[in-house]
Amino acid sequence: MPGYQRKETMKAIRYHRHGGPEVLQYEDVPVPLVNEREVLVRVHAASINPGDWQIRSGMAGDRFPLPYIPGWDISGTVEEVGAGVTSLRVGDEVFGMTANSGACAEYAALPAAQLARKPRSISHEAAAALPQSACAAWNALFVQGGLKAGQRVLIYGASGGVGHFAVQLAKWKGAEVTGVASGRNEAFLRELGADQFADYSSGSWTKAVDPVQLAVDTVGGTEGNRLLEVITPGGSLVPVTWGNYDTDQAAAGQIEVHEVAMLPVTTADLDRISRLVEEGQLRAVIDRMFPLKETALAHELSESRRARGKIIIRVSSTADR
Repeated sequence: MPGYQRKETMKAIRYHRHGGPEVLQYEDVPVPLVNEREVLVRVHAASINPGDWQIRSGMAGDRFPLPYIPGWDISGTVEEVGAGVTSLRVGDEVFGMTANSGACAEYAALPAAQLARKPRSISHEAAAALPQSACAAWNALFVQGGLKAGQRVLIYGASGGVGHFAVQLAKWKGAEVTGVASGRNEAFLRELGADQFADYSSGSWTKAVDPVQLAVDTVGGTEGNRLLEVITPGGSLVPVTWGNYDTDQAAAGQIEVHEVAMLPVTTADLDRISRLVEEGQLRAVIDRMFPLKETALAHELSESRRARGKIIIRVSSTADR
């Protein structure tokens, strides 16, 4: 591009060893190069997902080499395009997911096949909240769960990043939705469309809800077996993250427990989510936004599991855009 001068370095959050949020460093790092199928995006906003702090803490082992720039979801502006990219142009406003992290930085290289044009009606911050969580909710409900209009579905962890999208998508589909979360989130979830609500801190919450054909577990851990108590014979349990489920109990109840699916996000997936946003059927709820320098605080909030909706990292200010 005439007159374009490529920056050599950028600010990014990076860590050189696994550990707590304190290992996250605000550093100068090289601007990534793009291959023929990638584009370089100037990142305006990124979002935090539980996988970010799970990888940081070492749960993924050495699958992601160090030093490591965290973050997968981005919204920003195309700065460069690879030689083989015809779907996007410099200056396009886009949102999507990186192939191998790197979103918590001023620039990120992403496959064009994992990007789409940003919904026009929302901000970059709201767009960055969508890719991983909204697509994970879609996959759990409709691809794995096969949810149909008129069925009953329970969303466990309904106020979180994936959960609050799942409530909205299930309601859009015409399902009867039960949201399970902490008591403080009842009004919030009913506003999003939940027909029933249960407070998971209540020891007897499973007795207070109607049986469902599908349960989506966005929390994981050791409480998953309780979900088996509320699923009808022939129903399904779809975990979005890893949990412990009693296979004998599931078999006795004729319940199918699906594997956690880590499907790549595609342009078609993102375009579908974008259409729902533009039609007013889906919205991202943002709990808090942090500047790039304070990514450690965002990780702490995510790790507390008390966030309502999504946590956003603002990478570039409005004045910079």
